[in-house]
Amino acid sequence: MPELPEVEALKDFLAEHLTGHEIVRALPVAINVLKTYDPPLTAVEGRTVTAVHRYGKFLGLRTDGGPYLVTHLARAGWLHWKDRLPSGPPRPGRGPLALRVALETGAGFDLTEAGTQKRLAVYVVGDPAEVPGVARLGPDPLAGDFDERRLADLLSGERRRLKGALRDQSLIAGVGNAYSDEILHAARMSPYKPAGSLTPEEITRLYQALRTSLTEAVERSRGVAAGRLKAEKKSGLRVHGRTGEACPVCGDTIREVSFSDSSLQYCPTCQTGGRPLADRRLSRLLK
Repeated sequence: MPELPEVEALKDFLAEHLTGHEIVRALPVAINVLKTYDPPLTAVEGRTVTAVHRYGKFLGLRTDGGPYLVTHLARAGWLHWKDRLPSGPPRPGRGPLALRVALETGAGFDLTEAGTQKRLAVYVVGDPAEVPGVARLGPDPLAGDFDERRLADLLSGERRRLKGALRDQSLIAGVGNAYSDEILHAARMSPYKPAGSLTPEEITRLYQALRTSLTEAVERSRGVAAGRLKAEKKSGLRVHGRTGEACPVCGDTIREVSFSDSSLQYCPTCQTGGRPLADRRLSRLLK
């Protein structure tokens, strides 16, 4: 799933390629991708893109005198830029193509979604706050006013584990499964640690890990073409998706805990005092 750094890079890429250009066609291929109907998708046609914004993991295209085109790529969605779009209209079918946006120059982009769980979402709204997922977003962790005190206030009284708290978009916007693993590894904290139990020193460590991990990922992604962002993300991860590999900090073996629809990765030496975390799913398989 694209998270804050990749969506930030896509925002910069689209701002460079879209701003000042007219949208001549917005063609839905998978009708279920549209989550709003008034104004219609055609309301962005004939309008010039004036800015591109990021809201957590959401992207928003602002048009001159018209609505915003807001999208969330979900788990398996992606944006593919094309300097020259195919001349014919896209054909609805079983392929991954969900929506095509064409500019007056002949360039544009496709939104695609792999797999059978179709969660990619497109909204046409007068204000991004009309999108429920945007309206409930917590603060952006890279915002200038997001400091240690803000993080401490957000986690105060939290009963959830750190992993779950960091992934909650209404608590902190933009962090998902991959970067929560990276942040907790950098902070040397267990993903199972109660979020509301952190000492002031631990808040400082977590805050520094949060800002540093995301900032470095944004810098790695900056200037990378949209089609290469997925590979760039994977290459920069230290623990997430690296089960069985050596921890780059201490050399211990990176372990995994599996859930019904996701998994987390961590280093026992760096994060849990050398103790492997219980993986109930794996335990059931071994019985």
